[in-house]
Amino acid sequence: MERLSGLDAGLLYSESSAVPLNVCSVVELDTSTVPGGYTFERFSSDLASRMSALPELRAKLADSQLNLDHPVWVEDRDFDLSRHLKRISLPSPGGRQELVDICAHIAAVPLDRSKPLWEMWVIEGVGETDPREGGRLALMLRLHHAVVDGVSAANLLNQLCDPEPVGTPRDPVEGPGDATPLGIAADGLRRFVTRPLQLTRVIPETTSTLVTTVRRAVSGTAMAPPFKAPHTPFNAELTAERNIALAQLDLKDVKRVKNRYDVKVNDVVMALCAGALRGFLNKRAELPDRPMIAMVPSSVRDKSDRPGRNQLSGMFCNLHTDIDDPVQRLHAIAESDSHAKEHSSALGPTLLVDLAEIISRGTFGLLVNVMSRTPLTHTAIHNVIISNVAGPPHTLYSCGAEVKALYPLGPIFHGSGLNITVMSLGDKLNVGIISCPKLVDDLWDLADRFEDELKELLSRS
Repeated sequence: MERLSGLDAGLLYSESSAVPLNVCSVVELDTSTVPGGYTFERFSSDLASRMSALPELRAKLADSQLNLDHPVWVEDRDFDLSRHLKRISLPSPGGRQELVDICAHIAAVPLDRSKPLWEMWVIEGVGETDPREGGRLALMLRLHHAVVDGVSAANLLNQLCDPEPVGTPRDPVEGPGDATPLGIAADGLRRFVTRPLQLTRVIPETTSTLVTTVRRAVSGTAMAPPFKAPHTPFNAELTAERNIALAQLDLKDVKRVKNRYDVKVNDVVMALCAGALRGFLNKRAELPDRPMIAMVPSSVRDKSDRPGRNQLSGMFCNLHTDIDDPVQRLHAIAESDSHAKEHSSALGPTLLVDLAEIISRGTFGLLVNVMSRTPLTHTAIHNVIISNVAGPPHTLYSCGAEVKALYPLGPIFHGSGLNITVMSLGDKLNVGIISCPKLVDDLWDLADRFEDELKELLSRS
């Protein structure tokens, strides 16, 4: 059996009706490239042919009432693609607002835990075109965060898509297998008893973390501190509703900015986010005097031998939204990002994964209850979650249809109600923004500012 890691299980335990922990993608397709033409039946058949190579999409949760440890993944022996693949059509005129409205509704609904934790929605009627005649098509893919992190989601994309319109057969990949309630409970007891041994690794790491953080704070090279972020409209309690906005940029222009100012692509991405947020909040007369703080998740998959599907660390980054000049802001962000990366690396990249591993099932439940009933949820730990995921450098095709855009969407939380996730694909940079309409009613104003910020940086000599 495949036992969920502490971090994977924590994502399950933290979920609620107002905080569904879904990782989503909105994909725009051009069906004119489909060999033989698009039909939903052909799309469904192509997707079905790939399932044998995707064990993470065939696995479901299993548990036992006597289990003292986390649930396990098992093969869904009754797997039925029709329970995961849905088909809908946009109302007229099928524009960007109609698309994000339906995608926001889908993103807001928790996944059914009785089956593998994913769904794909085929959305027709985009721009009132007929995909059977070479028109446009959209997909909404959502998975539970316990199933994938950003890097594994990008790897999953490579299995679902092809570099050419005509796909190649995939080799079958064995799934997690089966498990009995007694087996789950017995292995869970063993893991529960041996959990204190994990402390021998985590305590020295935690002590070293505290010493390193103090030293860096004294020298002025620490990452931005949590719990010091200013209050913004995004730092409030959520409802179950979601709203979404999308933006697409030319990756070549982003790299031109990178080269012109001798910074990294990620620095440019952070600066675009900062500039868009500054302009958005300033227009609403809600721009804080102090700089906003971003929580930036990062993958430790290449630095870890730990179990689990989520291999994540993270750092707090200063967005310098108090700086008016965009070039000065970019250079300040680049310097802060450098300190944050060095600080995060010095802390030990797998510390978060290891800390999650020593927390028992009961303790997770207690922590979730405490967090939901204390002022901590109303304290601005940070202002926004920003993720930058490197996607394939070439064009992709989904069931023969060319992928024109792929907008990633991450989860949001009480007290942290804005997520901006960026993913490169070919020569484009796709920006997905998700929040809650109780907090802000118009995310398009924020999304449309990304292009303006990029043009501003390009125009400077």
